[in-house]
Amino acid sequence: MKNQWFKTYGNAISGKKGRWFVLVVWLLLAAVLNMVLPQANSQKNEMAFNLELTSPSQQAKKVAEKEFPTTSGTPALLTWYKSTGITNEDLTLIQSYTMELDKNPVDSQDTIVPFYQFPLPALKQQLSPDGTTLILPVTFQKDTDKEIIKDGLLAFKEKAAAIFPKNPNKPKISDKDQLLLRITGPAGISTDATALFSQGDLSLLFGTVAIVLVLLLLIYRSPILAVIPLLGVGIAYGVISPILGGIAKAGWVELDSQALSIMTVLLFGAGTDYCLFLISRFRNYLLEEKDKLTAMKRSLKGASGAIAMSGLTVVFSLLVLLLSRYGAIHRFAIPFSLSILIMMAASLTLIPALLSIIGRASFYPFLPRTKEMQEERALRKGKKLPSQTNKAGFGSRLGNLIVKRPIQLAVITLLFLGVFAFFSTKIVYTYDTLSSFPKDMPSREGFDIIAEHFNPGELAPVQIIVQTDGKSNSVKEDLENLAYVELVSKGIQGKRNSTILSYNLEMNVNPYSNKAMSHIPDLRKKVETSLKAAGITNASDKVWIGGLTAEQYDTQQTTNEDSSVIIPIVISIIAVLLLVYLRSITATAYLIGTVLLSYFSALGLGWVLLHYIFGVDAIQGFIPLYAFVFIVALGEDYNIFMISSIWKKSKQLPLLQAIKEGVAESGSVITSAGLILAGTFAILTTLPIQVLVHFGTITAIGVLLDTFIVRPLLVPSITVLLGKWAFWPSKKHIMVVERNSSHE
Repeated sequence: MKNQWFKTYGNAISGKKGRWFVLVVWLLLAAVLNMVLPQANSQKNEMAFNLELTSPSQQAKKVAEKEFPTTSGTPALLTWYKSTGITNEDLTLIQSYTMELDKNPVDSQDTIVPFYQFPLPALKQQLSPDGTTLILPVTFQKDTDKEIIKDGLLAFKEKAAAIFPKNPNKPKISDKDQLLLRITGPAGISTDATALFSQGDLSLLFGTVAIVLVLLLLIYRSPILAVIPLLGVGIAYGVISPILGGIAKAGWVELDSQALSIMTVLLFGAGTDYCLFLISRFRNYLLEEKDKLTAMKRSLKGASGAIAMSGLTVVFSLLVLLLSRYGAIHRFAIPFSLSILIMMAASLTLIPALLSIIGRASFYPFLPRTKEMQEERALRKGKKLPSQTNKAGFGSRLGNLIVKRPIQLAVITLLFLGVFAFFSTKIVYTYDTLSSFPKDMPSREGFDIIAEHFNPGELAPVQIIVQTDGKSNSVKEDLENLAYVELVSKGIQGKRNSTILSYNLEMNVNPYSNKAMSHIPDLRKKVETSLKAAGITNASDKVWIGGLTAEQYDTQQTTNEDSSVIIPIVISIIAVLLLVYLRSITATAYLIGTVLLSYFSALGLGWVLLHYIFGVDAIQGFIPLYAFVFIVALGEDYNIFMISSIWKKSKQLPLLQAIKEGVAESGSVITSAGLILAGTFAILTTLPIQVLVHFGTITAIGVLLDTFIVRPLLVPSITVLLGKWAFWPSKKHIMVVERNSSHE
């Protein structure tokens, strides 16, 4: 029954008519979808929420919007700085600039502080204590489109260039005695961030294609073969992008630049891997079969199960991200899983069709031929066929080493991985999104100037809202007595409920730091204690803490909770899929165990590289969860492909011989696939966005560890040591192994 299904499937995909039909269907599907649906990139929402409305900081925001509404929209902080001190002449020019903005506002400009109306002595009072910095706040109208804000910020810069004798936009921070302008605040930061991601989109796509093309050329030395996987991935992308764009336009999912950037890398990396799994089988069978269609049918029978299993492992693992409560992680689930699903389908239909059409020419100039074909070719050329050498390749030598020295290899690899896994406990995490942007990004430079020359707490005050029930209390005084508090504003009464008061609290530490975040629970506890002392009941329900520091604290708590839910479920799903495919509890346990070890080793080695060599102080807190899903799911792909080869061979060969041949057979293709996948993730390190640099570094390291340590050394060594018990509890397979081994 199974053989009949594979025969039907093979004929449908790679038959003389079927192959052309499959190719035409894919091309038509891509063409039609691109005509009727928008592209995914056109449906990005960079302002999508990350925290749920039920999180404490968002509840505080909801109360603030109700009781302390503001008509102003997005603020921009125009930051003026001069290292030697801002002079009276500078202030006069800034006043002229302010008058220009007030009299001739840019599109959707709302309010501006009228510095031109300030007497010079009063304006000097607005300078930083060291006299080097002045902040001019300008707001845009509520709900202004981000493109209009972008154009407005550009107009601010152009007006400054026209009014000042020397363009204040050009000087660098290090330039002495030059007045410079940097626009920061929510408007400046969001505009710069959007531009940063937009610039990275094309460079990432071209870079990914280039690295895959170069690696394929180096590995296979065939220009046609190098193009086939890229062609398959390109057509698959032509299907994926409009589908994602369509469902995003319908409001079913939200897309952002980060998710689409990583999706591109994942698609080219994993997609090329699946293609290579099939290509390697096809090449081997072309050495045995004269008819290319017969070779393809055998290839599909041998590789389709492993490809489907590998793809489904990744798809189901990525779908678990839908359970994430943190928006940026939740938004990964659909683009990633859909792209892998469609690419898997392309690997099992489109790629076989392309290979069947091109045939042996796919491998030009090193065409694989059967022995008979080689003899015929030599005869036609009047040459003698060179004698075949049985020199063992690297894969065969590695297989022999594993069988002879399993204990030594297992111990060495476990120690190597274990040492770096230990360093994963030393990682410092941050939830400051701004720190992931380049230091020379204008809005970050402006932010750093303000943080250095004013009290850092002014940048992002903590908003504390309390329901007093009309009773007098000591909330303000108690907060002011805290060592890390610089200033607490006077309480403002709510618009609808006068018994609700709001305080703005400025810390004397960087409000985006881990230290500031750690004070949020203490602030809540202190306010609740003050309310209880005032005789206010149910105090815990009458305190709301908002602001960016509180949002970062909620991000930390949310992502930690996501990890505690997602990681066990992903492991469980992979375990179930492995059990169904291998029918071995033992193999499932050590395959999952080894890939988890390689994950923690990748984190540790990544931290050693980033922190101790490149001086990175901290990595984004959600990177471990990002990396986990990719390293574990994609790493298990390689284990599945190799172990499936050993499993099949163990039914006809003694187990040790099956391991030797399984390692040799799968070694070159997995090494090639691993290099390509690691190379594509490494492309992320060329982007100016630190969160993607750190993620790309750790994931690439994880893939390389799986490719060169776990798959070729650790897993087969454990299989040798376990022997027949690697197949437990499958009595049938154990009996087959015992029978084959008795003839060894």
